[in-house]
Amino acid sequence: MQNELFETAPVHKAYFKFALPVVFSMVISLVYNMVDTYFIAQTGNTDLIAGVSLGAPVFTLMIALGDIFGLGGSSVISRLFGQKKDDDGRRLSVFCFYAALFCGILVMAVLLLLRRPILQLLGADADTFAYASQYFTFIVLGAPFIIVSYTPSNLLRTEGFATASMTGTILGAVLNIILDPIFISVLGLGAAGAAIATVLGNIGADLFFIWFLLAKSKRLSIHPKGFSITLTEIGQMMAIGIPASITNLMQSIGIALTNRFLLPYGNDRVAAMGIVMKVNLIAVLILIGFAFGAQPLIGYNYGAKNKTRLKEILRFCYGFECCMAALLAITLSLAAPVLIRMFTPDAALIDMGVFMLRMQQIGMIFIAVVLVTTCTFQSTGKAVGAFLLSFSRQGAIFALVILLASRLFGYTGVLLAQSISDMLTAILAIGLFCHGLYREIR
Repeated sequence: MQNELFETAPVHKAYFKFALPVVFSMVISLVYNMVDTYFIAQTGNTDLIAGVSLGAPVFTLMIALGDIFGLGGSSVISRLFGQKKDDDGRRLSVFCFYAALFCGILVMAVLLLLRRPILQLLGADADTFAYASQYFTFIVLGAPFIIVSYTPSNLLRTEGFATASMTGTILGAVLNIILDPIFISVLGLGAAGAAIATVLGNIGADLFFIWFLLAKSKRLSIHPKGFSITLTEIGQMMAIGIPASITNLMQSIGIALTNRFLLPYGNDRVAAMGIVMKVNLIAVLILIGFAFGAQPLIGYNYGAKNKTRLKEILRFCYGFECCMAALLAITLSLAAPVLIRMFTPDAALIDMGVFMLRMQQIGMIFIAVVLVTTCTFQSTGKAVGAFLLSFSRQGAIFALVILLASRLFGYTGVLLAQSISDMLTAILAIGLFCHGLYREIR
């Protein structure tokens, strides 16, 4: 492990060393998400676009489950490394890998059995059901590979292998990008093709991560020989991993809620929002990358009880993240017509999409505050704070806001609901930080 990065390097240097590979991974992930959207949108079939948008929360659910073992495990392991307990960190990494694999197999079985009621719950109707079902079926068949890929990609950063984590993610994304036009357009598989390309991309990432853990890693492992773990250790990982997964699970719920509230206004608006959400990921994934890229650095110094360095890291994180959020919001708002036009030639969808995208940017700085605070709580093992923030932004607070806003302001209220929820969650984040962690590290 490169201990100088954790302990002595200038904060900005250490921060960017860890964060930039994560950001690059996020950007590549964004590219393949947008490639999916581009080739699907080029079919000109609004029902197909809407069907894939309705099935998207299922993929987000798998990311959420992967985060239980990836982010939960990396939080505990990074603190153990800070305490120089390398053998304990290695044991926990073995558990994370095989627990993620088992979880993926279980999820695949359950979702396939409940396919029809789940799709109906997500809002699939007579026009969109066939397309949503195609995407759903193939993405669910790949659940073990998708969920597993999010475990080593997070764990490797605890050992200082941020670049290797990025490499695996990029490898999977590039494979997905190459396969997308083949399966969607050349073979004419449409929604099913998008899902198949995504699954094969994750398989490619999994193979790289397994090779790296076996050949290069010194403090992490997937060897089950001599493995042991206690219920207390599992509880520590779940206490952080479950709130981390809830963040993505709530994103699935947020997407599903938005789609459901847009349905009365027509499938074309659901299709437009599906494009907008992919474009909005330009900002959100970059912010996530910069926020969570610092997680090993925060966890290590918290475990080492280096309060002075920890406070310096947090000051830099909050300042940089908020400035980046403002820049991204302004850029996306100005470029909205060009960005939406990249995915569809339909003038009506473009007009709807531009307005939707600009509404999403209003809350971008608030998202930055929430992300850094959530990452800090996860990194330091503050399960309650992490859970409350994970459950709020696109969960409890969002559900209440979109219900009230839609009744008071109709269609515009639905579009503004996310930004209002972001603001309220940021206020909650500041309150939780000041009440809890600030008192401990000041």
